[in-house]
Order: sequence, then C-alpha cells, then structure tokens
Amino acid sequence: LQRMLSMAVEVDRSPTCSSRKIADDIFPFILNIPLRSQREALLNTMESQLLRCRLLELLFQHSCDMPTTSSMSLDKVLYFLSHSSVLPQFQDETATWQRWDEMLQYLSLLLLSYHTFPLAEHLRTSVSDRMKLIAEKAKPRLQDSDDISQLDIQLKMNDFISRMQKTLGEPFPPQIQEKLFMLQ
Repeated sequence: LQRMLSMAVEVDRSPTCSSRKIADDIFPFILNIPLRSQREALLNTMESQLLRCRLLELLFQHSCDMPTTSSMSLDKVLYFLSHSSVLPQFQDETATWQRWDEMLQYLSLLLLSYHTFPLAEHLRTSVSDRMKLIAEKAKPRLQDSDDISQLDIQLKMNDFISRMQKTLGEPFPPQIQEKLFMLQ
C-alpha cells in the first residue's frame, strides 16, 4: 500500500497536487482508525513524505479551533502549535495526557516530514524537473513563511506548554516532557 501511494503521488506532473488529492480521499479513513498504534503505523511507514505531510496537515486543520488556509510552512506548524486542540477523540478511550502525547508525536512528525523531505528533495516540483534540479545541485527555495525566529518558537512553545498545564497540571508525564524537548 505504501509503495502504491508513493507511486501515485509521483504519477502526476505536480506531486503537490497529487498528494492533496490522495490525502483528501484517505483522510476520512484515518479518522476512523480505532487505535493510536494503528494510526502511527500508517503514518510512520508512509514512503511519500509529501503525502504524510499533507495527511498530518489535514489532521491538525481538523483539530484547529480556527483553521487556516495558508500553505504548508514552518509558520503553519507554529500556527498548529497555538491553535490546535488535542487531536479528535478517536474510537479508543485514552487518557487526556495520552491524547496530548499523540498530538506532540504528530507535530514532530509533521515538522520532520515538511522540513527534511519536501524542502531537501525538491518534492514540490515534478519528477522530470526535480532530476534537473538535483543534477544542478540547486538548493530548494524557502517560502517567506519558513523564515521564523527563535523568539517566535519560544513564545509559541511557552503558550503551548501553559495550555497543556491548564489541562494536565504538573508535572508532565516523562513521555510528554521528552516530546516537548524534541519538538522545541
């Protein structure tokens, strides 16, 4: 399945367009996956980083109190950090801290998927154009909204941590502390 999805993203002249179409079709099924371990298995084994990035983007859009229409960027990851509630209640009954833990896991995965692969491997361009860019050793272009400061990150993280403290109290479970450190 993962190989087929990866190839389906690359078939179109525009991998970004393909990933959007496929993610829009798959997303309702992800919402119906009953267990966290199953959701994580699907997302962690996804071969197409662009598709995984789009699915995670949809998941966070779904959990935002005020969804945004901006394109995917580092600024949008910070937006999700500030405006996402804990992920939707899936069919399994989990403790609140575990839902926050899952949200942190997916935020880290979104950041990794976006920052490492679509930028580094020119995944916003078609396969034929990408080969030329790689042969020329061209650097991927950053978007204006990818230019964020350490202060922006620190302020958003502090706001996020205070939201978590209101819900969970202190001290945070060790898994959450580790994921917060990794995300920051």
